[in-house]
This record gives sequence, C-alpha cells and structure tokens, in this order.
Amino acid sequence: MRSKKQEVRSKKTEDRKFSVLLAFVLMLSFLSTPIMAQSIGDVHMDEANLYAMTKQMGQFIRRFNYEEDQFGYKINPKSPDYRNKQKRQQSLGILFDQETYGNQPDLQRFFIEDVTATDSTFMTFLGGRWYSEVSATFKYNGKLVNLIMILGVEQEGLGSKWVLNNIYFSEFNKLFPTGEITEKEKHFLHPMSHELDFMNIYKIFKEPEIIEYYASKRFEPDYLTLFFYEIKKGNLVFQHVDSVKFHVFQIKDWYFEVSWFNRNGSNAGWLISNLIYLPEKDKKDLIKFYEP
Repeated sequence: MRSKKQEVRSKKTEDRKFSVLLAFVLMLSFLSTPIMAQSIGDVHMDEANLYAMTKQMGQFIRRFNYEEDQFGYKINPKSPDYRNKQKRQQSLGILFDQETYGNQPDLQRFFIEDVTATDSTFMTFLGGRWYSEVSATFKYNGKLVNLIMILGVEQEGLGSKWVLNNIYFSEFNKLFPTGEITEKEKHFLHPMSHELDFMNIYKIFKEPEIIEYYASKRFEPDYLTLFFYEIKKGNLVFQHVDSVKFHVFQIKDWYFEVSWFNRNGSNAGWLISNLIYLPEKDKKDLIKFYEP
C-alpha cells in the first residue's frame, strides 16, 4: 500500500499533468485561428468578453446564421433556437464593428431586416462568392515589397481547400499600364501586313513597355501566372503574412468585408468592417477581381 505522502505527491503530479494538458489545449485553440487572431496582445479580457469575442471566421459564419449564440454556445440543429429569426435579429448586431456602424444604425438595421426576411440568406463555407485577402511581405529582387493574394474556397473530393485566385502587386501593374483608347489606336499592324511577309512586325518590339497594345482586345494580363513565374525564378521570395480580411458576396444584394479587431470589450475579433448595398447585377464586375 502507498503511504499518505505518496498519495499526495501522486495527486499533485496528476494535477500538474492536467494543468499542462489544459494549457496545451488552450494554446492549440488560439493557434488554430487565422494569423491576425493568434495574438490578443496586451489586451486584458474578462471571461465574458472572451466568450463574446468572435475568435474564428468559422465562428463568425455560425453566429451570422445563428447556429451559435453570442456566448459561444453551439445550438443543436434540432433545437427551435437553431437559426431562429427573432434571436438572429437580436444577435447579428454583435458581428458589426460598432465603432463604425454605431454611427450608421440605419444601414445596419436595414441589413439585418433584409437578411432575416427570408430563410435563404445564410452563409456557407462551400457556398462560393466569399474570398480571403491576404496581405503579405515578399522580397522582390532583394527589396521588401507588399503583395496581396486573393484566395477562394474550392471543393476537393469530399472536402475543400483554399486556392490562389488572383494577385495584386504594384510592380506587375506597372508592366501593364492602362492606356487611353486613342493611344492604343496608334499602335497596330496594317491589315495588309501579311502581303509583305509581316516586314513591319518590328514595330511591336520598338516600345516593349506597351507591347500589349498589339494584342487582341480580349487580352487581359494574367498576374497569377506572372506571380508563379517570379516565384519559380527565385525573384519573389515569401517573408510573412501581414494581415487577413474577407470579402463576402454570398448575401443577395449585399457585399461586406470582415476584418480582425484586436481590442478590449465584447465587440472584438472578426467583425463586419465595411457594408455596401450592392444589387446582384452590379456585383459581376467587382467579382471578376476575386475569381480566377
């Protein structure tokens, strides 16, 4: 039989193991959040604010649909509270950055009324038309630069994955400046050039900075291919992610951004930072930048 002292020592050891395990689990829960959500910095939160904080984008989607309440409790799909219209109306307000939309209550109220008017205005992870904007630092030809990557969710087998859809990089845009139509009309190959064995084709290469003027009017520069090329050549080297935000086009006639807010209080974490009433017919041109 073990002595009383051995039992006490054993209990202390088990308690210490449990504390270490709990700390490890909590650490993993924070590490599983997006890059800007990993650190709460020097902000001191009480327990209620920590639960109210929208710590993950998946949690934002659940709360947007009212599949999880403002206290962090996931709602059973069989419960009458699941996606409950009245409770959803009451809780959607916590998903707005109130420092911005506290001054625009009419727009916020109109959005909430519109979203809860039907049973079809819910966000889905695989529903398409929502994208992540990842701002990152790269080294380009030895110099630190900022580059924006647009990612979308794509189905893969029975699951899904994030994929690169587009790139915004100022150095690439400089290579393909937008010219005036009248300026482009000055640069062309005569329709009878073939009769001269294209002897005038040298014109295309005289001004390489505007060579695209001689391309088909359907031509659009593919920045993602340029990005892959520069990566493969070793001219563009990833350093670190600076910030992340999301662009959501899923909700009929609306567009909104979701950004990370690292601050004290319950109105923190992933919140709606920009809201625009945008009819479906007007979304097409905007979405082109986010789609491959």
